[in-house]
Amino acid sequence: MAQPVQAPKKRGRSRKRWLILLALILAAATGWYGWSTYGKQSTAETVVTEVPVRGDIENSVTASGLLSPIKDVDVGAQVSGQLKSLKVEIGDSVKEGQLIAEIDSASIETQIEIAEAELANLEAQMIDKSAQVVLGSANLTRQRALVASNGAAQSALDEAVAALATAEANVDALKAQVRKQQATLKDARISLGYTKIHAPMTGTIVNTSAKEGQTLNANQTAPTIVTIGDLSTMTVEAEVSEADVGKLKVGMDAYFTLLGQPGKRYPGTLRQIKPTPSTENNVVLYYALFDVPNPEGTLMMNMTAQVFFVQSSAENVLTVPAAAVQSGEVTVVTATGAHETRKVETGIRNRVRIEITKGLSENDAVVVGSGSGDKAASSSRGNSRRGMPPMF
Repeated sequence: MAQPVQAPKKRGRSRKRWLILLALILAAATGWYGWSTYGKQSTAETVVTEVPVRGDIENSVTASGLLSPIKDVDVGAQVSGQLKSLKVEIGDSVKEGQLIAEIDSASIETQIEIAEAELANLEAQMIDKSAQVVLGSANLTRQRALVASNGAAQSALDEAVAALATAEANVDALKAQVRKQQATLKDARISLGYTKIHAPMTGTIVNTSAKEGQTLNANQTAPTIVTIGDLSTMTVEAEVSEADVGKLKVGMDAYFTLLGQPGKRYPGTLRQIKPTPSTENNVVLYYALFDVPNPEGTLMMNMTAQVFFVQSSAENVLTVPAAAVQSGEVTVVTATGAHETRKVETGIRNRVRIEITKGLSENDAVVVGSGSGDKAASSSRGNSRRGMPPMF
């Protein structure tokens, strides 16, 4: 029997191999073309531009600080005893002279009674001693007359002189005792007045350190009962680094913002720079103080403030990013796409932006950076969305 012919199958397999080889060649050519066309475009350097923005700018020294009352005072006890009543609580408003606490006065009242009785005793003794002086004076006069008429011996006259001197000395000593007792009585009455404690100033009770029924010992130190603060005006105490403190001048404008109110400014004027610094973790910090009114009581003690001491500022001026200005020059992309270097005059500058006083208009495309392909385009789109960067 004749065998089947195999040649057509061989020709089919050869044709298939050529088609696979042709497909591989076409894929390689396509890849090379895509890389040479689009790869080069994506790696080509592209500049990022931004038009100058008109707005406000300021150059300032920043610091952090805490709020405290412009004035506060610890009100303490000047006499020992049990705190009988405390008439105020934290947050209460008080007026100068208002009664805020009382200490049990029973022991002091007893001291006053004893002192008054002792003084009465001394005054009674004074009557007796004064009578002895009168008697001694009369006896001396009589003895002098007798001695003159030889009716008495000289010794009797000498005794009369000595007796009068003794009586007068006793009166002087008793007068000293009376004065001492009067002072003791006065001191006891003053102590009695100290049992009623009055507010020394108008303000707000910001702290209480004692409780009703507590025994206060004022023999060594004056125990604090309450603390009164004047919250109508608050003081900002800002910590400024030694690198920045030389930029501050008393009288310069300042303001602060709060964490809960980032858009609201509280303005003031730098009042004082304390000469003695503090050191924290080898960092030297100086304290700069300024005051702000607090009529509504919205500012509270120990609030954290972000503080700005304004060195210079301007409103409604042309500004560009700080990175755009190099040695007094900027690069501008013209309408034809060419790059043009321009000299500019600058004004106020901070870490982010610089004021341009001459050399640019609001329509100029200023080069602010460079990148490659999609990165630059993304940066440009991001700048467009964000608009003007922060001024400070």
